[in-house]
Amino acid sequence: MHCPFCRHEDSRVVDSRTTDDGSSIRRRRQCPNCSKRFTTVETASLTVTKRSGASEPFSRAKIASGVRKACQGRPVSEDDIALLAHRVEEAVRAQGAAEIDAHQVGLATLPFLQELDEVAYLRFASVYQAFDSLDDFEKAIERLRTEREAALAALAEGNRPLPARG
Repeated sequence: MHCPFCRHEDSRVVDSRTTDDGSSIRRRRQCPNCSKRFTTVETASLTVTKRSGASEPFSRAKIASGVRKACQGRPVSEDDIALLAHRVEEAVRAQGAAEIDAHQVGLATLPFLQELDEVAYLRFASVYQAFDSLDDFEKAIERLRTEREAALAALAEGNRPLPARG
């Protein structure tokens, strides 16, 4: 690691700690040449392969942007969108792959978006599940209704809380 102050080509690790969420490591370093200290943050790289075949680094901001479009006009806050993007990133990284298909990232977004807002979920799902007709929308809506009824029945029995909905 080059020193950011004197550009010396080496540095010594003085201290290492994982971040609070465990997704990266903070390293405190010292330059043997100028003795100045600096901090680096290391994260595991995750590459997303697009339909075109091009690869790019994973971007939580891109997830938030797509979800923001699906949530346009819905009662969803920026904090909700940021949290959803964070949860999607955690789910994708938990798969353990260094490279993931962009379509898989979209599919990983769906369950979190369904919890957040059902209308936004349908908008997003129509793209990532390739809805071709009104029948596809009707099937998705019927599945959402069935899941909601099952959740209400479970709540009435005291088995589990209702999932968040929009």
